[in-house]
Amino acid sequence: MPYLVAADLPAEPAGIRFRSLLDRPRILRMPGTHNGIAALQARRAGFEALYLSGAAMSSSMGLPDLGVITIDEVCFFIRQVARASGLPVLVDGDTGYGEALNVMHMVRSFEEAGAGAVHIEDQILPKKCGHLNNKKLADAHDMAAKVAAAAKARRNLAIIARTDAAASEGIDGAVARARLYLQAGADAIFPEALTNADMFRAFAKAMPGVKLLANMTEFGRTPFFTAGEFEAMGYRMVIWPVSALRAANKAQERVFAALQKDGGTQKVVDQMQTRQELYDTIGYHQYEALDASIVKTVVPQGMPQRD
Repeated sequence: MPYLVAADLPAEPAGIRFRSLLDRPRILRMPGTHNGIAALQARRAGFEALYLSGAAMSSSMGLPDLGVITIDEVCFFIRQVARASGLPVLVDGDTGYGEALNVMHMVRSFEEAGAGAVHIEDQILPKKCGHLNNKKLADAHDMAAKVAAAAKARRNLAIIARTDAAASEGIDGAVARARLYLQAGADAIFPEALTNADMFRAFAKAMPGVKLLANMTEFGRTPFFTAGEFEAMGYRMVIWPVSALRAANKAQERVFAALQKDGGTQKVVDQMQTRQELYDTIGYHQYEALDASIVKTVVPQGMPQRD
């Protein structure tokens, strides 16, 4: 139903709903949804929580994932994804946009925009994708101070601390950082860019009882694992951060190439979402029904043939 119908709005804060999902025995699966329509499609597919990737948000703005977008720009994405889907959203908070006070401002802003959880990473600016080389890490105690600030500022928001230390400090270094972040108030830990199953298992074994998040991004350092395989290795959450954006971008590329080559879309129209499918996804007729002054739209069936 449309989000304008008050009876359909979630009664509990997003943070509480996210925690409830995380407390269940099975792994929480969160696909990356970079805008409102992607969020609706993910919900229709049966997902119960969503993810907002910094890389996906930056890329959709035509920018690199180097920590250059702002809190307000991220809140724009949070509002549309949370509003469209009604689902709790885990948001990529990069490095927290500064030090302790900046982190507190980020947490309050994200929570007010509708986020259910945020993860903060222990890199310094300019930050890089966790699967790239030569990442620069913050001092572990400085990162712990950010986590403590986030925990102090939140109302219900779940705080996930991400560590990128495995690449440069090994599993032992990443575990030591993770324990410090938990002491500072993190609700869960995100070990980034682990490169094989043994590393995933070793990290989980070193952190019994801790809620862990796995990142299944394509074209990175992590081999393909399924949600079930991550669960068996001891992980409680898994994200596919940029999968939908990558697929959408490739499809757009094909359409633009066809327009340039063929002078029209006649050769790719069979690859497009139809008007009816779009209207069904966004609840077009349900919105019309909220205002009696709007005559119900009759959707054209198929494409007319040329004479």
